[in-house]
Amino acid sequence: MAKKFDFNKGLLELEEIVKTMESGDLSLEDSLKYFEQGVELTRQCQVALNKAEQKISVLTAQDNYQQEKPLDEL
Repeated sequence: MAKKFDFNKGLLELEEIVKTMESGDLSLEDSLKYFEQGVELTRQCQVALNKAEQKISVLTAQDNYQQEKPLDEL
């Protein structure tokens, strides 16, 4: 069974990877390792965002909120 991806944790890990890579203290091999981890986390975050967007679309379609309305009309 696949472990559920934690979006917030993924973002924090991605931020740490970026900080580490920006330090400039990594060897080429370590830089590549961190880059690969960053790419994978980015993909997982994008999948989570796409799923959230789809869910929002379904929920708003059910409530007839497909068209944008000014706040004063709600």
